[in-house]
Amino acid sequence: MRMSEQVARYILDMLDSRDGTAEIRRNELADQMGCVPSQINYVITSRFTPEQGYMVESRRGGGGYIRITRVQVSGPSAMMHVVNSIGDSVDSGTARMLIINLADRGILSTAAAELMLAACGDSAFKALPTEYRDTARAGVLKQMLIKSTISQ
Repeated sequence: MRMSEQVARYILDMLDSRDGTAEIRRNELADQMGCVPSQINYVITSRFTPEQGYMVESRRGGGGYIRITRVQVSGPSAMMHVVNSIGDSVDSGTARMLIINLADRGILSTAAAELMLAACGDSAFKALPTEYRDTARAGVLKQMLIKSTISQ
């Protein structure tokens, strides 16, 4: 198992054992895991994002910490949180991550997730000029999410 996977698993275990909130000190965790502090930063910024259902806050200084909280919303509230987080454009990787996260949490059915993945993939927008693809993808994804919320 790669170091980033070990760090992510450790943080996920902390979240599970502490009701969805983990408070870590980056340097201490790096020492404990046997890695450099930048590896901790990488894991947090790549695997604990709002799109994946996490809120991260940090406090710098001697008593500094990083607090990761699993966002506890479900159904229509979760869907609207995601819709609002998309903004005016979204790349295919972020769209994919959002859709998979919603399906993993049981907010989207597997069939709906597969349909959205197909509709938001790069091949669906290849006829558009590159500079318009992410804007068009955001509009399509938002409409699909809103429609799926209404039909629930």
